[in-house]
Amino acid sequence: MITKTNLLKRSLSPEQLFMLSVLAVNAGNYFYNLILGRLLGPEQFAEAAVLVTFLLVLSFMAMTFQLVTAKFSVVFNGTIFSSFISKIYKNALLVGLALGVVIIAFASQLQKLFNTSSPTLFTIFGSGVPLYFLMSVNRGVYQGKKQFKSLSITYQAEMLSRLLVTLVLLLAFNIPSSIVIAVGIFVSLGFGLIPFKFNIQSLKKANILNANTKKHIKHFFIITAFYELTQIIINNSDILLVKHYFEAYDAGLYASLALIGRVVYFIAWLFVMLLLPTVVQLKKEGKATAPILFKYVGYVSAVAFIIILGCFIFPKTIITLLFGDGYITMAGLLWQYALATGLFAISNIFAYYYLSLDKYVPVIISGVFGLLQMGLVICFHNSLAQVVSMQIVAMVLLLIVQLVFFFLDNLEN
Repeated sequence: MITKTNLLKRSLSPEQLFMLSVLAVNAGNYFYNLILGRLLGPEQFAEAAVLVTFLLVLSFMAMTFQLVTAKFSVVFNGTIFSSFISKIYKNALLVGLALGVVIIAFASQLQKLFNTSSPTLFTIFGSGVPLYFLMSVNRGVYQGKKQFKSLSITYQAEMLSRLLVTLVLLLAFNIPSSIVIAVGIFVSLGFGLIPFKFNIQSLKKANILNANTKKHIKHFFIITAFYELTQIIINNSDILLVKHYFEAYDAGLYASLALIGRVVYFIAWLFVMLLLPTVVQLKKEGKATAPILFKYVGYVSAVAFIIILGCFIFPKTIITLLFGDGYITMAGLLWQYALATGLFAISNIFAYYYLSLDKYVPVIISGVFGLLQMGLVICFHNSLAQVVSMQIVAMVLLLIVQLVFFFLDNLEN
C-alpha cells in the first residue's frame, strides 16, 4: 500500500496533488453542511446557514489579500518580497481587527436583521476574523510560490478541525446549535494557520518599496477588493435576502438548494487557484496566456454541464440522499439553481483571467451584474422559484457580456 501511494505521488504533479487535496477539502466542507442540515432540520439549518454564509463572505474579503499576495509573490524576489510581505501582513491584521470589532459591536443589530436566536454567535464569529486575514496572506505566499503541499495542509487543517469540533459539541453537549457552529468556525481559523512560518519580528522590517511599486500594488489591491465584493454579492446575497424576506422554514429549504447547486462553483474555484499564478508567470515570461484560459473554461463548462444534467434527471434522489425527505419540495428548482451557478462559474474564469493580466473591465462588468442580481431579487421575491429565476437572468446576461468583451479584446490584439 505504501509503495502504491509513493508511486501515485511520483506520477502526479504538485498541481494535480493540490487539486485532489482541494477536492477532499470541498467534500469535507460539503459533508459538514449536509450533517448540519440533517441534524438541525430546516428552521435551525437556516440559522446555521447565516453563519456559514458569513464565513463565505469573510473568505471572499480575505481572498483579496490572498490574491494580491499570490500575484506579487511571483513578481517580487529577495528583499523587495520581504518588505512587501511584511507590509501585507500588517495591513491584513489591521483590517481583520477593524472588521472583527465592527461585527462584535453590531452583534445585536445583526441578530435582528437576520432573525437569529442570539447575538453571541456574531460575537464569537467576529473574534476569529483577524485570524482569517492572517491565514489568507499565509496562503497567498504558498499559492504564489506554488508550494502546494503547505497550501493543501492549511485548507485541510481548517476543514477537519471545524468538522470535528462542531460534531463533538453538537453530539456531546447541550449547547445551542448556532453557538456550536460559531465556536467550530473560530477554532478552525486557528488551525487554518498551520503551517505558519512567518516570523512575527519581520513585521518591524523597514518598507523599501518604491513609489511606483506601491502604486501598482495599491491599484491591484483596490480592483481585486472590488471584484471580491462582486463575488460576495453574487454568491451570498440571495441566501441573506431569502433569510430576510422569507420565513425560517422556507429559508432553510433554500439554503439546502443553494448548497447543492453550488457544487460547480466550488470546483471552479479550484481552477481559479491554479489560474492566477500560472497566468502571471506566463505573462512574466512573455508567453501566450489564452490557451490556459481555454483549458480551464473547458474544464469548468464540462463539470457544470454534468452537474446540471444530474440535477435535472435525479433531483429528488439527490435531495433525499443529501438532506432527507424534509427538503424534497426544492427538487424542481435544483437544476435551475445549478444552471445559475454554472453560468457564474464560467464567467468567473474570464474575470480572474483578466484580473491576472491587470485588465479590469471584466471586474467592473461582474460588479454591475452582481448589483443587478441583488436588485432583481429585492424587487421580485414572491416565491423561491422567482428568486432563482432572477439569478438565472442576471447570470445569462453576465456570461454574454464577458464573452463579447473577450472576443472584442482579442480582435484588438
